[in-house]
This record gives sequence, structure tokens and C-alpha cells, in this order.
Amino acid sequence: MAEAAENQGAAPVPVRRRWLRRAVVLLAGTPVLAALVYSPAPRAQAAEAAGAVDVQLDSMAPAAPVKGDTLTISGTVVNNSRETITDAHVGLRVGPALADRASIDEAAERNGFRAGTDPSEIDSAHAVKIASLPSKVSQDFTLTVPVNKLELDKDGVYQLGVSVSGVTDSRPSEQVLGIKRTFLPWQPDAAAKKSQLTYVWPLISRTRVTAETGSDELQTPVFLDDSLAEELRPEGRLGQMVALGKELPITWVIDPDLLFTVDAMTKGYRVRTPDGKTVQGKNKALAEQWLSSLEGAVQGKKVVALPFADPDLASLAHHGKDVSGTLGQLRPATDKAKQAVETVLHVPASTDFSWPVDGAIDPSIVNVATSAGAHNVLTRSDSLTETGALGYTPSAARPIGAGTTAVVADAELSTAFEGDMLNAGNAVLAVQRFLAHSLALNLQKTDEQRSFVVAPQRTPSLSQAHSMAAAIRALQPGRWTQPGDLEAAAAAKPDPGAATQVPGAGQYPEALRKQELPVSAFEKIRTTQNTLDHFKVILAAPDRVEIPFGNSTNREMSTSWRGRPDEAGLYRDEVQDYLIGLTEKVKVIPKSDATLSGHSATIPVSVQNSLVQDVHNLVLRVKSANPTRLMFGKSGEAEQEVTVQGGHSQTIKFTANATASGPVQVTAQLFTKDGVAYGKERTFTVEATEVTPTVMLVIAGGVLLLVLAGVKMYASRKRVAARAAAEESTQQSDESADTGPQSADGSGTGETVDR
Repeated sequence: MAEAAENQGAAPVPVRRRWLRRAVVLLAGTPVLAALVYSPAPRAQAAEAAGAVDVQLDSMAPAAPVKGDTLTISGTVVNNSRETITDAHVGLRVGPALADRASIDEAAERNGFRAGTDPSEIDSAHAVKIASLPSKVSQDFTLTVPVNKLELDKDGVYQLGVSVSGVTDSRPSEQVLGIKRTFLPWQPDAAAKKSQLTYVWPLISRTRVTAETGSDELQTPVFLDDSLAEELRPEGRLGQMVALGKELPITWVIDPDLLFTVDAMTKGYRVRTPDGKTVQGKNKALAEQWLSSLEGAVQGKKVVALPFADPDLASLAHHGKDVSGTLGQLRPATDKAKQAVETVLHVPASTDFSWPVDGAIDPSIVNVATSAGAHNVLTRSDSLTETGALGYTPSAARPIGAGTTAVVADAELSTAFEGDMLNAGNAVLAVQRFLAHSLALNLQKTDEQRSFVVAPQRTPSLSQAHSMAAAIRALQPGRWTQPGDLEAAAAAKPDPGAATQVPGAGQYPEALRKQELPVSAFEKIRTTQNTLDHFKVILAAPDRVEIPFGNSTNREMSTSWRGRPDEAGLYRDEVQDYLIGLTEKVKVIPKSDATLSGHSATIPVSVQNSLVQDVHNLVLRVKSANPTRLMFGKSGEAEQEVTVQGGHSQTIKFTANATASGPVQVTAQLFTKDGVAYGKERTFTVEATEVTPTVMLVIAGGVLLLVLAGVKMYASRKRVAARAAAEESTQQSDESADTGPQSADGSGTGETVDR
């Protein structure tokens, strides 16, 4: 062809160069185009293949094997593709030891199989063969591998991959169709230097008790509902928390309000029904059983009591501290905490710890936390973060100034079980990842023995609690950790290079800030507290209201309201409405209008007390709207002290003086002794009538006429009576004369004898 071209004549040089340039561009672009068209196909096919089968690990035992053990992994594979998979098998892949904690997280977050990154399978003799796996069908499997076949050498965390390989009609060559990664902690012999590991075991529940109590001597409490009983059952969340915690090396962190609530159930309680009535609670025996189990479980272990009702420290710091009287509730809450634990469980309790939500802190939260008397603030490493300059994770204790210690829980370990642990696969992966991080911590290069703390979610679910317990049990052989307690962790020697700078307010997580109690909540609480303060001063037994309402005030600030703003608002409203209802049981009885005739008279005013206890320290004050017409004493108002027995009324009489005729409005109002108005003011009208001398003469004349008429009537009646008596006497004399004296023969003489 070249020869033919040359014979026909060469093209001009510029034209030839343009042609050559185009040819070069086309030739150069051909691989690029080919790559664009063809190169993604294998990758897409590989990605599609790697996701064709879902692999779930349901169990792995032992979680941390030693030499001579046999590793058993059970699970399920599900064919999510549209094709039948044939000649499949489930195999185990063991990677090299991971370098650090970041590598653990990176491996855990990877999805799908990566050739060249994921290791090859171990001996196929340990694989599980699956001849055929139809579309949308699942198949269980169990891998059993002696640990010595895993070729584990140095101590460390190894990545395990359980993969499914097979062929389909569209993929005739064997490919990896699915993989699930987990971790194998390998520390067969006890480490020369072990970490102290403290696991916080929280015993916390939501608010159940109202401010309402019965009128009986024990003041039987009224519950919002009876749902706590479900948690207390042996198979319930709190029942299992106690049963699991009894066998584990943990530090109990307890909300004393939970103890108070369950203890109240053992003494009898009532439950509010949807129609607003109350019925007798039926789970007294269950509460007794749970408390007995808990008392046995805490023996010999450290118990930390949070302030009563677990107050939301962040909400107090960000919204409540500027509302007068709010922070004053924390110290009594701490005092009640210690008393509740020691009274109910008969064990000593530390109240030297505060625990903000999720361990998130800023300067204002620290200040509020310590205002309750605590010197240790339980925070988390994703809040008080390290700079990374140390190259290892320092001990939990960090001095942050003013005699306060931040006890920094490890964020990775603390959040390990926050997911859905009902799924067995999730639980297995969470346990293995927890163990991997705990071993990686101990393997960090430092000569100092360190102390770490795990502070999980406040109210773990039942499945989460079981996963937590499984992880703690796996650590119990003590090959790289040894159990510690929270007090020891706070007292441990701090690392001089550890971060101690409390993060600023701007670094507080926005998601947590949105869940906080608003300022209006604390203002409502203050209003209720002011009402209580004015109410209790008139009571003969103020403890009967001060204790239940004081507890309710603590509950209104509880962390348990996070994520439930409507329920929190309803609870605050009910507390206030119930208190106002009690105060209105002491009142001035409405009075009808009265008429005052003459210069002076008494006006009665009655005070009713429908409470079961006596009231005193009250003053009843009456006031004339027109003192020039109607006065009390020498002024327009008068007052008298009032004491009324429970369930009774008391009538107080005031002397009023009228100086002119006409209607006058009078108000009657109760006051406390310190001059604060109490209850509603009552108003009635007094019609004052002035009595003149002329009117008095007319009245006197009328009275005289009445007297004279009475005398005349009396005299007339006396004369009539005398005349009647005389006539009767005369009649009797005549009858005697007619009969006369008798003769000897019995005949009468016929004569009248008058001598």
C-alpha cells in the first residue's frame, strides 16, 4: 500500500503531517476508549458477584481462643441473586495482624470482597461445601477449624473473613460471591502488662411516679402506669441486668429514683388509669423479689449513686442555670441519692460522680456537674479528645482544674453495643470488635500500666445487655485486661501528656443539644416550686407535700425525658395542676350578701380546710371598699389568725361599724404570715342601714303599745277567769240548799240551815 501511494504521488508535507497527527491521536485514543467501554465491566461484575450472597455470623466460639482450641463459626448464607449458585463453599480467610485501632475500624467498615486486599482462604479441607443454592434461599453453615491451622504468630488482632465462593450460569468461573469480616483477638498467654478495665453497669429507668399520693398515713404513691413491672420480671430488662451483673466484674451505677420507685411498690402503690382514676397496683411481690435479687448482686461490689432521678446536667447548664432556684435542686438530689441506696440496698454508695448525657461536656456542664458535690465527671474520649501526640491512649483519669477529675471513657468500647443486638450477627460482630479494641489498647507501646473505662448507653436494651455481658465474660480469663472499679479509675495516676482541655460550648454535639429541656421547662418548675414554698408554710405536717413534690421536681429535670418532649411537658403540667388543686382545698367559703342594721354588728366569714392535715400560720383579712360608710374597727380592714383542723371549717367573726347607709363591697382574703396572698379573694356586699333617733322613738313607741296591749289582755283574761270562778261557787251553794237535812224516818225537813 505504501508503494502504491508513493507511485501515485506523495501528498504535500503539511497535509501528510495533519494526517499523521490524526492517526496518532486516534491510535492513542483507542486504548482510552477501550478502557472506558470495557474496563469497568469486570469490576462491575466483581462487585455484583461479591454482593450476590449475604453472609451472617450467628456465633463464634471461643471469642478469644488460645492454643489447642478449636474455632467454631456458625452462620447463614442467603442467595440474593436471581441465579442458582452451584459448586459453592464457605471458607475462612485469615489476614495478617492489624497494626492499630484505626486499622480495626477501617476493616470493619469495608464491604465486599477486595482481591489483593483480602487474604486467601485457609486449607479448603475446613470449608463447608454447598452443592446448590437457589435464588432467595438461605443455607446454614458451621466452620470448625483447629486454631493451630490458622497460622497465628505474634499477639495481636487478626482479621477473619468468612466468604462464599461459587459459580453461576453467567459466571462460569469460580468467584467470591459474598464475605463477612470479623476479628480474632490473639493473646494466648497472659500479657506481662495488663490494662485495668472498668465497666460501668447502669441501672436506670424512666420516671414512673407522679406527685400524687394517697391520704393515708403511708401516703401511697400513684404511678403513671404499671409498665415498670415488665422490666422487673426475671426475663425483663432490669431483671436481666441484675442477673447478669451479679456474675460480672462491673461497677454498678444506679439512679436512686429507681430504688425509691421499686421500694414504694413493695409497700403498696396505686396506678393511674386512662380515665384518670386510680387502681391498686398488683406487682408488690415482683418488686420485693427484684430488690432482694439486687441487694444480693451488689454485695462486695462498688456502687455509684447518681443524683436522685438522674438530672439532665447539660440541660441544666445550657437552659436551667439562669432560672432562679434551679441549681439549688442538685445538692438535695445528691443527698437523697446516698440515703436511698444505703436504706434500700444496705450497702455504701459513692455520690462523687456525675454523668452527662453520652459523656459530652463543655465548661458550663462541668460547673453544673460539680455544683452537686461531685468531684469526678464521667465523660468520653470523643468529647475530651486527644491530639494524637502521645501515640497511645492514656488512662481515663484527667485533672481538669478546680479539684475536678474527668474520667474519660473510651468511645469505641462505650458505643460498641448501641446497635440492634437482637440480630445475632450484629451481636457477634460487636463482641469481636469490642475484644479487638481492648486488646489493641493493651498492645500500644507504653511502659505504663493504664486504666480504661467503659460507659455504655444509659438504658441498654435486653439484647444489648446480653451482648455487653458476653464481651465482659470473654475478658474474664484476664490475659490482657484485669477488672477495675470506677473509684480506682478516677484515683489512678494521670498521664502528664494526656489532654485536659475541656472542649468549648461550640463543640457540644448539636444532635444532643436539640434533645435538651427548654428554658420554659425550668420556668415551669420554678413556678411549681414557688407555689409549694407558699403552701407548705401553712401546713402542720409540711413533709407530706414537701417530700413527694420535691421528688417530682427532681424527676421533671430527669435525663429520661430526652427524646420525649411531649411526655415531659405533660408530666410538668400534671405536677403543677395537682399542687394547685391541693392548695385550693384551703379556701374562704363564698359568702352571700349581708345587711347591717345599726351602728355596729358582726360579720361571719368561714374558712374551709379539705386537707387531711391541719393548717395554721394563716391570716384572714377583710377589707371595706368604702371605709367612710363601713369600717372594721377603726379602719377599713381587719384581720385575724386562722387555724383549721383537717376536714373542717372555721368561722371567724369581724365587728363592722356603719357610718352611713348604702351598699359596701367587702373582700375577704387569706394570707400567709409573711404577707403572701393565699388562694382566691372572695367578694360580697354589705347593705349598711343608718338608724336615726326618730326611728328609735317610733320603735320605742311601738314596743310600748305592744306592752300595754299585752297588759290589757292579761287583765281582761284575769277578770273573766274570776267571774267564772264566782259563778261556779254560787251554783254549788244552791245545790246544797235544795237537798236540806234528813228526818229520823229519812224524810227531809225542807229547811235551810245557815248557822
